[in-house]
Amino acid sequence: MALVVPTRPRTVDRRICVAPMMDYTDRHCRYLLRLCARRAVLYTEMVTSAALIHGDAERHLRFHSAEHPLAVQLGGSEPAELARCAKLAETYGYDEINLNVGCPSDRVRSGRFGACLMLEPERVADCVAAMTEAVAVPVTVKTRLGVDHNDSYGELTVFTAAVASAGCATLIVHARKAWLQGLSPKENREIPPLDYSRVYRLKRDFPALEIILNGGVTTAAAVGGHLRHVDGVMIGREAYRNPLSLAQMAAAAYGDGGESADPWRVVDGMLPYVEEQLRHGIPLQAITRHMLGLFQGIPGAKAWRRYLTERARLPGAGIEVIGTAAAMLGPVEPATA
Repeated sequence: MALVVPTRPRTVDRRICVAPMMDYTDRHCRYLLRLCARRAVLYTEMVTSAALIHGDAERHLRFHSAEHPLAVQLGGSEPAELARCAKLAETYGYDEINLNVGCPSDRVRSGRFGACLMLEPERVADCVAAMTEAVAVPVTVKTRLGVDHNDSYGELTVFTAAVASAGCATLIVHARKAWLQGLSPKENREIPPLDYSRVYRLKRDFPALEIILNGGVTTAAAVGGHLRHVDGVMIGREAYRNPLSLAQMAAAAYGDGGESADPWRVVDGMLPYVEEQLRHGIPLQAITRHMLGLFQGIPGAKAWRRYLTERARLPGAGIEVIGTAAAMLGPVEPATA
């Protein structure tokens, strides 16, 4: 499957997005997901402002042109630093700059960014204002319903009004609150209960804002249900565990059946990319680790996963490993929503 490289969009259609996920949504993963859903908005892993200012910005920001529409997620709390990083990301060609106000990890909290910033709406507003002034692309915010016991709807509306007044027109809301003490990041994705109704209410109360719902969405039917109340849906780990489900959810969102849910076509489309990356010294396993879930639910999927896991990490492993793994699969019926 030849991947048609999209031009950079003038506007970003966020009806379906893939969440920024640390250790998952690197550039190889994003290329794979683009083959599964040609219009979904993809997000990078979170990159801190310090990493861009003091580290290897090229390593963090480079991407394949086929990944558009693509957003970079920044972590930080200093307006001037974030503005500088937003401008840098814009020069690399990103279509959106997203500010992380939702991650509850200890590392993020100790750096005074992530979910703890919900307690400082004016600081977040200052950050948004500085970034908005620095770039022409949209600046968005990804957040939670609240943190710890500061999770009333009133507090959420105060936060929303602050960032909106600073120039944020799109708010991505993970429909759970975050516990900053006592829960790991994984537990924070699972234990605090989902409250979709609060996100729906936020859209009703802020109709001029684009509200994107995130959290626990795993089916095309759920996507369709949420889109009756909000402007878009962001998919997290389901898109990684089962990449073809993203095609099904995107088809439901766009309503035109225009997404391919054929894993064989996706593998075929990955091969030229894998060859190119191997020529640049990228280990095969760095790419194939994202492909393990492609044939979920299909006869031979377990053998596919095992062979890729065992063989792709060997020294000198090449593209033939993918071909051999694919030969272990049984007949494939096109996936349906």
